[in-house]
Formats: sequence, C-alpha cells, structure tokens
Amino acid sequence: MPHDPYRALYLHLPFCVRRCSYCDFTTSAASQDDPRIDKYVEELCLAIRRKSKEGELSAIETVYLGGGTPSHLGMSRLSMLLYTLSTSMRLEPDIECSMEANPESLTPNMVRDIWALGVNRLSIGVQSFDDEVLRTLGRAHDAQTAARAIEAARERFSNVSCDLMCGIPGQSAASFEQSVHRAIELGVTHISVYPLTIEPHTPFDRMVLSGELPEPDDDVEAEQMEIARDILQSAGFERYEVASYAKPGFACRHNIAYWTSVPYLGIGTSAATMTQNSERRMRMTDGLVTDDLNAAQMAAEDLMLGMRMTRGVSDEAIAQARLLLPRLDETIDELISEGLVHHSDGRLRPTEKGWLLGNELYGALFDLA
Repeated sequence: MPHDPYRALYLHLPFCVRRCSYCDFTTSAASQDDPRIDKYVEELCLAIRRKSKEGELSAIETVYLGGGTPSHLGMSRLSMLLYTLSTSMRLEPDIECSMEANPESLTPNMVRDIWALGVNRLSIGVQSFDDEVLRTLGRAHDAQTAARAIEAARERFSNVSCDLMCGIPGQSAASFEQSVHRAIELGVTHISVYPLTIEPHTPFDRMVLSGELPEPDDDVEAEQMEIARDILQSAGFERYEVASYAKPGFACRHNIAYWTSVPYLGIGTSAATMTQNSERRMRMTDGLVTDDLNAAQMAAEDLMLGMRMTRGVSDEAIAQARLLLPRLDETIDELISEGLVHHSDGRLRPTEKGWLLGNELYGALFDLA
C-alpha cells in the first residue's frame, strides 16, 4: 500500500552469551565465533542496502540496534553493520542512533569504536546492582562489571541509559532502592524501570509453576515503581513514559516514536514493522500481518498509546478522534471519574493510578473502536 515514510528503524540482533531466565525475546545463546552470527549479520547488511535502494531509509530520524545483545557480536561485525548503515542512510549526529549493550561484552575499545561509527546513545542492560538478584535473573555479569561498563560508556557518550528491574523474587525494597541510587551516582542520563513479568515457556515460568519461585507480587512491583519515581524525580529525572525517566533533553526519541504512532521499519528476525497511511495501519513481523487497523481503530490506538506518555493526548487529537469514535466523551468522563486520567493545560493525561491500572485504562480506550 502507498504509505507514509518510515521515520524510525529497528535492527534486531538475536544473539546473547546466554539466555536469561525471564527472557521470551527471539534470541539464542551463541558463542562469539559461531558462524550463524556472521551469516545473520551479512543478511542484515544486504537487507539494509535493499531497503535503502527502495528509498525506505530516506526519512529515518532514529535507529535502534536491539536484541539479544548487540555488544555480544564483537567489533568487526558491528563495524560492518554500522558502516553499511552509514552508506545506506544519513547517519549524522542529529539522528539518534541507540545501541543496546550488556556489561560483560562492552569494552572501552568498543565504546570508542561504535561512537566513531555513529552510535550516539548507549542502553546498558544492568537490571540490578545486587549480585544475589543478578544470579536469580541468570545474568552473565555482576554489579562491579555493570558499574565499569557505565564508566567506560561515559568516556565517550553523554547519552547513556540503563535498565533496572523491580519485583524480582528475593529482591528487597532496600536492594532495589540501592540499585536506583547507584545508577544515578554513575551518571547515567536515562533510566528505564521494568517490573518483572513471567512470560510463558521461560525458565522462570517453569520455576513458578513447580513452586521453586514465588510469583511476582503486583503490590510489591507497584511499591517499587513508586520508590523509583520518588528517587529519580528528586534527582532531576523527568518521567516521560510509564517506565522511562530521563534528565532534561535525554528522553529516548526512538521510544517516543513507538508511543506516538510514527511509522517504523524493523529489519531482522522477529523485528516488527508498522506501515500506515491516513486510512490504514498495518504491523508485520517476519512477513506476517499481526495488526490491520482501519481509521477508527487507529484513532483509538493513538489515544491508548498516548496514555503511556506523561504528556498524554492533546485536545486537538481528541477532537479529531471524536469524529471517528462516537462514545469517546462518555468513556473519557468515566475514566476521569475512576481517577485514571485527568485534564490539564489542554491535554488529557494519565494519573499515577491510571498507570498502575494500565490494562484497564488502555483497554477502555482501545475498545472504543
């Protein structure tokens, strides 16, 4: 279908040193000299060149190398990939180019080289600075390695993010709090805080079913999300999305693209692509259509995605959506009376309760279509 230009590009690199016990992403454990990695990276480079020739990369504003563990590929493969990108699209400093890395495979040399090749934002998968908690998660690094990786990243990068998890069995409030403080001390400019979810068919799922591991407690997760919010906001971080905090000017533009319905192109195994025009929005993964929305469903989804963001949705966007969603005003009134959203400064915004009860809030809006 004729479509609006893609403005965000995601590259999936599905290899790790080992799979974590909670992970359900399309990834596999592979040693660094595994020939499958070479074959995959070559195919990815060919696909990037092909999309460039088709003109699909001309409007890209953000690039994200995710996984898996991109840093596990090693420098020669990353050089080939980043060189291919730089010759296939405009990879200038104003393009946000993020790369995920794990502490055990991020070296000071890699930091210098990827920075020179156009990466300008690093996202480090720390999860916790508590060695006991890291062992529970099955991570391949310890707290000291994580701290060293962040210090190495900051030698070159002003834009360094770290991921932290809460609600992990055996993780006390004090342990989680200490991890948040440690990330701030190390000077990161962006922190994502995720509650642990037990995904089907993962080792954690089997452990919960067999009684080896307690099920994560929603109240504990909510409490720890609140601890993170209070500490981070008092340290000058702004919450811009339900799980993301940034120092002013360091919000992740690629993340925001997903929550503001910007068309994105995914290249690589299981990478999702979202293609749209004014009448239709389609998502595809591995050549299969996973979503096919009409204009009314698009309007409802835009409202729902907007509620993941602190800034919510503008009155103008609501007026446009009203033309396609006859029950919108009634639903908004209900959500306000339930304390899930509030109206201020010409925008409808989620409340803290709305975020904690996200499924109810998002469901009510998406059901409008």
